[in-house]
Amino acid sequence: MRAQSTYGFDDLWHDGCLRPYSAAAFEPIETHDPYAIDPLALYAAGISSSDYVSRISPLLSALSIGDLLDVGAGGGQLGATVRERDRRWTCIEPSTSMRARLAHLNPSLILPHGWEDADVAPAAHDTVLAANIAAPLTAPKRFLETCRRWAAHNIVWVVPAQNGPRGLCLAGCLPAEWHGEDETPGVDIVLAQLSPEEAPASIGVADWTFSLIATDVPGIASYLADRLNWTSTDTRRSSLVEHLMRRAQSVRGGFRLDVPRKSAVLVWRDIKK
Repeated sequence: MRAQSTYGFDDLWHDGCLRPYSAAAFEPIETHDPYAIDPLALYAAGISSSDYVSRISPLLSALSIGDLLDVGAGGGQLGATVRERDRRWTCIEPSTSMRARLAHLNPSLILPHGWEDADVAPAAHDTVLAANIAAPLTAPKRFLETCRRWAAHNIVWVVPAQNGPRGLCLAGCLPAEWHGEDETPGVDIVLAQLSPEEAPASIGVADWTFSLIATDVPGIASYLADRLNWTSTDTRRSSLVEHLMRRAQSVRGGFRLDVPRKSAVLVWRDIKK
């Protein structure tokens, strides 16, 4: 039986969005020192503060998850929600900081590798989940072949579907002339590289909001400017601080920056038949 999250009136932000499923999610990320920010930790903190899980998990409610292999599990938020009680939840995660986060959620096993190096027995898990990782976009055919080998029944990919940037965290807060990213929906890139025979059985789409709670807006602005390779004297740096300050909302623990997002959930079912 799968654990279900419940949301009442107290689970809403003041603007009506669903709050995340865990009280721990409200811890802001420390941004006073931009050089100390871990990009993966930043993204994981934003996912925890977002309505991502509550918007995406219902699209998987019809699946019998069984034993779950979570590829590139990250902070584990989605896997921890859709996993079934008393069934195995195996996580593949190469990042040390993300494995530390995962450990608090008590998965059955954490493999400290990337997907290409992970030693996983064939058909040992009922469902293979890959949410918000690069492989479906950069190597979809090879990754799908690997997932087919690992999965006994289902494969689930969660990929970006918004018309907008999908690389730099918080790029969606920025004008296109600043972030300079390709804005093609990620799902279009994935499907264009798969043959009709390789296409998923179903595709669901959900809108959600990436919400990052930061202790310091100038700090996060400096971090973003560095990631964009702006020089220390670039005049856009001061404009970026002003831009983010206009978008930021004051909340407990700091400031919240919201970025509208959309995800496509690609599902392959009964793959061994």
